[in-house]
Amino acid sequence: MALPESAPPTDVPLTEPAVHRSAVRLALASPLYRGATIAMFLSGLGFSAAAPQIARFLVNDLGGSLTAAGLFYLTNLTAPVAGYLVGARSDRTGRRLGLFRVCAVAGFVSWAAIAYSTQLWMPFVLSAVIGGFGGAATSQLFAAIHDETKAHPNPNTDGVVSMVRMALTTGWVVGPATGAFLAAHTSLRTMLLATAVATLAQIVPLGNLKTSPAAAPAAAASAPGPRLRAMLPLLAFTGLYVLVYAGESIKYAYLPIYMTDQLHYPAALSGAVIGIQPLVELILMPVAVLVARRIGMMRLMVIGAAFGVAANVCFATTGTAAGLFAGQVLMGGVWGIFAGLGIIVAQDLLPTAVATASAVFLSSTAVSSALGGAAGGIGAAVIGLPAVFLIPAAAALLAVTGLAVMARRRA
Repeated sequence: MALPESAPPTDVPLTEPAVHRSAVRLALASPLYRGATIAMFLSGLGFSAAAPQIARFLVNDLGGSLTAAGLFYLTNLTAPVAGYLVGARSDRTGRRLGLFRVCAVAGFVSWAAIAYSTQLWMPFVLSAVIGGFGGAATSQLFAAIHDETKAHPNPNTDGVVSMVRMALTTGWVVGPATGAFLAAHTSLRTMLLATAVATLAQIVPLGNLKTSPAAAPAAAASAPGPRLRAMLPLLAFTGLYVLVYAGESIKYAYLPIYMTDQLHYPAALSGAVIGIQPLVELILMPVAVLVARRIGMMRLMVIGAAFGVAANVCFATTGTAAGLFAGQVLMGGVWGIFAGLGIIVAQDLLPTAVATASAVFLSSTAVSSALGGAAGGIGAAVIGLPAVFLIPAAAALLAVTGLAVMARRRA
């Protein structure tokens, strides 16, 4: 049970001044921060284990075509709608963790039902109707963390948010290999059931912990929802984030093909190029927090988007292993900044409805993936490889301009 705002954070020694507690000590001392870190690792582990395997399941187990398997990812477009509905409800009631648990159960039901599907249409309907609500669990947890950081301020709480986000990224690093191993040694259906279990297991680290509705902004508790005018800065920032993130789906679709078919790299080298990005991202997340405290988060976002421009130019023009490694290191810098701090910026842009802000921002990756997939498919057909990477470079350049304007206005 969360304590009233006047009380100190649970489990934190009263004799130690708050300003001296590091982000790690804050995370270890708070049941909410500690539980959220473990929950986000499980979330990333489960989803990333299934994501690379779902197309194989649709084709091999349900008899779908490759085209149908590709269209499955369009079901993610319902995620922003589901996220907004859950976020608006959360901001009206202030009960973040209750909705987090409901969403986690929805995710479990969706993945478990997909694992037992017997017809091709079933995973599409399940993912579109139920899966979108399952994905909203993450935004509710970040909203709960935001409420706690406001109730118990500390200069290092931005580091706590970054740590929780790092746990999610770590899950994404481990998940694909885990899913591939499980599918190879059991079956695709068993792997999908394991994803369902991991999704439900998010609930366990938080136990029966509750947060007080009073911790949420008082204005949000009674408001019907944020007005469109108030949401414009958030929507603008999210739209620019979509432009940056669109390059990910293009890169993961075509960079392996480029390395294998045109550059004729061995599998080990191609794997090393792909695998270096998440490692760089994890290393740079805490560094990004320190830099943001000096120059400001929005200015750092401008730099991050500029890294995206440079990374895609490397992919498009270098044609060497060193150039591709450089591009991936730069992409690690992009996500070390945006993954760790983007959610904080989004919440700050709509402080009276942080759950809505979290849901809008986090669910935008589905829109970005669809946009990047469409642009990459058309671009690959028209201008070919590696010139297709100039498309995400141009999109990231637009984001640099837009973020620079936002940073200047907020200065």
